[in-house]
Amino acid sequence: MSDVARAVLEGFSWFVLAYFLVLNTLYLVLVLTAAGDVFRHVRRRPFAGDDDAFASPLTPPVSVVMPAHDEEPVIVEAVHAMLALRYPEFEVVVVDDGSKDGTFARLAEAFDLCEVPKVVPELVPVQGKILSVWLSRQGHPLTVVRKESVGSKADASNTGINASRYPLACMVDADAVLDEDALLTVVKPFIDDPLRMVATGGSVRAVNGSSVHRGRIGETRMPSSWLARIQVVEYLRAFLLGRSGWSRLQGLLIISGAFGVFRRDLVVAVGGYHVGAIGEDADLVARMHRHLRDEGREYRIQFVSEPVCWTEVPESLAVLGRQRRRWSRGLAEVLWSQRRMVGNPRYGRIGTVVMPYYLLFECLGPVLELAGIVSVVVGLALGILDVTFALLFLSVALGYGFLLSVVSIAIEEVGYRRYRRGRDLGMAVVAAVVENVGFRQLHAWWRLQGLWQAIRGSEHAWGTMTRAGFASEEAPEARESEPVA
Repeated sequence: MSDVARAVLEGFSWFVLAYFLVLNTLYLVLVLTAAGDVFRHVRRRPFAGDDDAFASPLTPPVSVVMPAHDEEPVIVEAVHAMLALRYPEFEVVVVDDGSKDGTFARLAEAFDLCEVPKVVPELVPVQGKILSVWLSRQGHPLTVVRKESVGSKADASNTGINASRYPLACMVDADAVLDEDALLTVVKPFIDDPLRMVATGGSVRAVNGSSVHRGRIGETRMPSSWLARIQVVEYLRAFLLGRSGWSRLQGLLIISGAFGVFRRDLVVAVGGYHVGAIGEDADLVARMHRHLRDEGREYRIQFVSEPVCWTEVPESLAVLGRQRRRWSRGLAEVLWSQRRMVGNPRYGRIGTVVMPYYLLFECLGPVLELAGIVSVVVGLALGILDVTFALLFLSVALGYGFLLSVVSIAIEEVGYRRYRRGRDLGMAVVAAVVENVGFRQLHAWWRLQGLWQAIRGSEHAWGTMTRAGFASEEAPEARESEPVA
């Protein structure tokens, strides 16, 4: 190898080492920023005023929109969970997006549905034809809309927006279970700041391993598989503390499609969800930022860490890989479609800080991460890099990541303490180790594939999602769903 090639390889390895150092340090800043919010929340919890909000006539009514496609194993428990929420006035709108399994049959049986001649207005664009509208004879505030599927969750979400009637729209995945006060807590920022608040998001956690009975979480436990345990730690670090940190810095770019509340008139004003977007949740929030900034309006988008949305996470590498490729591709497409905002001072810290961060560290991260690993291995093999450098690289790239996960677990334990058994905490710490050795590199490969798919602009589909169903205290047997188109 020539001296120039050696110098390039050595220089690139040092560059990647510096990249990991900056990335993990930024994440540590986010986690510690979020920790401040967690501790403030703990102090204020007794004075949160949830009972006052529940009793207040000023609490805005909410439409809970649940897009569903082949959700037979979980749909009834999930709708029971929504109908059992503690909230003064709300409705549940389930959009059956062309399910091929028994999703609708189970809903019809469980809630005694009857068809009604209701016309759904087209406030935001939809592509799939509405087939029928159903209401419950049992008196539940439940509407079920059956529609043709066009292979897009965004289209089903837009149908739900059109079919809803209240000023706030809460978007929830059909495989999700919310805490009893979750809706009340996530709407509270709208009550506190009704003029500026436009969207809020709640935290998302893995339900695998925990029992669910009639829409309520029983004892919270770690999942039985290591793949799901790793995701528990990942969700804790990224979805709870990472987004809390961005929210604290007024830079929240993503509200998970699994659990978010939006001002319905603003969603209509920006044209609803983009049917062609894979990352439709991030795409909607980015367009809301752009719309409000272009109009020069003051607004707030806030993450609320306490209300929990429990959702089933994949327990097979094949399904998880498809999910992560989709997320990576979705982010890349959002950044490309809103490229005018990236680095543009007109869009404040969203344009100058948040979007450049997502571009450099989330979108391009897997490229540098995998290339860095290859360069270190090649450098060691050729004698260009020594063992000391390799150990320093591992410490910064993997050890720092493990430290972040452990700090996140500790903050969760102090603030929320969802997992009460010492055994579960021990599993979480071990999962934090396993995550950084093997899973993280595989995750980077999936993200790289997703980025490549975005660059190529290849056709996309939602892929197969196998569901085991919620573990019931009364009926522990598992079920398996049909593929999600």
